[in-house]
Formats: sequence, C-alpha cells, structure tokens
Amino acid sequence: MQETGRCMLGRMYEGEDCAAARALELVGERWSLLILRDALFRHFTRYSQFQSSLAIAPNILAKRLNTLVEAGIFRTHALETRPGHQEYLLTEMGQSLKPVIIALTRWGDQWVGPGPVEFVHHQCDTEVEHEIRCTVCGDDVALADVQVRLRAVRPVG
Repeated sequence: MQETGRCMLGRMYEGEDCAAARALELVGERWSLLILRDALFRHFTRYSQFQSSLAIAPNILAKRLNTLVEAGIFRTHALETRPGHQEYLLTEMGQSLKPVIIALTRWGDQWVGPGPVEFVHHQCDTEVEHEIRCTVCGDDVALADVQVRLRAVRPVG
C-alpha cells in the first residue's frame, strides 16, 4: 500500500513471509482500525460520519479510506441522492475483520482498562467470547496449547 511515495507503516511487507506483517500493512495503522471499528459496529458508511466520530484531519481520513478501498476492505458506492458523494461499504474481506476488532477491544479491556462498550449476543443480550477451536476435533484450545509451525505446502494466491 503506497501513500504518497511511502507505505502506511513506514515499511513494505510484500516480501515478508508472515501473514501477520502483511495484514498489519493493510489495517495496522491507528486510524484504519478506528475507521473499521466504526464501519463494523456503528454501521457508518459516509465520510461525514467517520469525520464526525473520529475528529480526524480530512486529508488523513481521505487517504485512509482510499487505502482501505484499494486493499479491497471497502468498496465505494455512489449516492443517488447526493451526486458527487459516495458511501464506503465493507466487503467480505472487511466484514471478516470483526473478530479482530473484538479481540483487540477485549485485550484493551483487560490490559489498558475497560472501555465503554461490550460485545453481546443479539438474541440473548449476553457478552460474547472469542475462542480458539481445533478445526479437526472441534475442541476449544487453550492459548498455551497453540503452537506455530511452517505449512507443508504454501497456499496459492
């Protein structure tokens, strides 16, 4: 992701053999995460909504939104009611970041101090938890039992 001749985080990770580093290049900048939070949980779609919520400089907001659109996290849609204006809609890629924002917020609640929100199940109004589960046996896995290993065959794409 280029931004006026440089990458968003000050370093390009395209050649990095780490999906976390490459993902951070797309969404790891502070404003990007807050824009995603507002889109995912406040259902903001308009530039003016993000601007009002975040009090971010207009040029920075425009750059971040453009970067997120170029990355495929948002797509734009022209507003029929306001010619020349557009809304920013999350793509499937963008929607899939919801658990990341929940996990980051829960981490912040534990280590930085609880914020004003909690994430609850719509049907029963109780708090949700993010768990790690084995893809084969379906068991919940404790963090201490998670290991990292190289994939035998690298996925294409």
